[in-house]
Amino acid sequence: MRADSCDSAAAMRPRRTLQAQLLYRWTLVKRFRFTFFMLFMLVGGGGVAFFFLMARAGRPIGLVRSIVAAYFLLFAQPIVDIPDDGAVQLLTVLIPPLGIGTVAEGLVRFAYLFFAKTRNDKEWIAVLAQTLKDHVIICGAGRVGFRVFEQLSKLGVPMVIIDRDESKPFISTMRAAGVPVQIDDVRAAGVLERANVQRASAIVCATDDDLANLNIALDARKMKPVIRVVMRLFDDDLVAKVSASFEAQAFSTSALAGPALAMAALDPSIKNSFEVGSRLMVVAELVVSPPLAGRTVAQLRDENSALVLHLVKKDGQTVFDPPGAVALEAGDRATLQSTLEAYRGLREKLLAA
Repeated sequence: MRADSCDSAAAMRPRRTLQAQLLYRWTLVKRFRFTFFMLFMLVGGGGVAFFFLMARAGRPIGLVRSIVAAYFLLFAQPIVDIPDDGAVQLLTVLIPPLGIGTVAEGLVRFAYLFFAKTRNDKEWIAVLAQTLKDHVIICGAGRVGFRVFEQLSKLGVPMVIIDRDESKPFISTMRAAGVPVQIDDVRAAGVLERANVQRASAIVCATDDDLANLNIALDARKMKPVIRVVMRLFDDDLVAKVSASFEAQAFSTSALAGPALAMAALDPSIKNSFEVGSRLMVVAELVVSPPLAGRTVAQLRDENSALVLHLVKKDGQTVFDPPGAVALEAGDRATLQSTLEAYRGLREKLLAA
């Protein structure tokens, strides 16, 4: 299922890129509305004014020729003789600087925005984000943010990354994976809008600043009240308060790492640990020895309250979530999940044998 999700995400990437290209060009057109309006007024409006003023000065010319004359005046290239009339001369003097200024400003802005995508500019990142739906916004591209990125990438979940430091070592890896990375202060105005927070399914606040994470969460909830908020916090007391009153998932780095470190200190075969209710659950790896050899996965579960998650047979064959009828052989490596008490009891049985 995970592979299917990754394949689906990879297949959708070219289509999303094409959509982003079209959307980006439409964004360029919208950004130049004032420029187009000015050119229309200078050419169209200036041409009509030229038509009436030339007629009043006794030198009538056709409307089309007047518009063409106004167009060439944009570049200070008159194509008609200018009569000795103050209004016509004033129009002839005003159009060139306005036209040259409008065209020059438009060309500079267009070149900047058109090539913005090659520099991962904010405008291009915002356009890419607009093509996403039900994506996850990750604030912070440090080690925690990168681990979140890795897991979501395996699941084929679309993402937008926000971080203010472009020199961080993980930024290039994220960009190489085709994920939009917005370089900006996560607390700055407009950052979440550019990340398309209105269509996002969740936001992960993974910076190393508790206050910044809270600000991001509040801003996201203000813009989209139903968005899922996941926060990394260092203050354990703050974790409890935020989880209770803010309806967000808050995790303390020390609280997550503490039990795992403690269990690893007690037994190196314990790979992970977590609490369910008031019980401490452990995930451990052990090598099947003669007392367990010949027993099935179901018997191990029923007799020792240990669930086999993963089994590596001695011939190298790997079995995830093995069926209950699978027999254990000496030399197999099994990854188990159980309570700490149940695992200790199993270890004592093996040591006693």
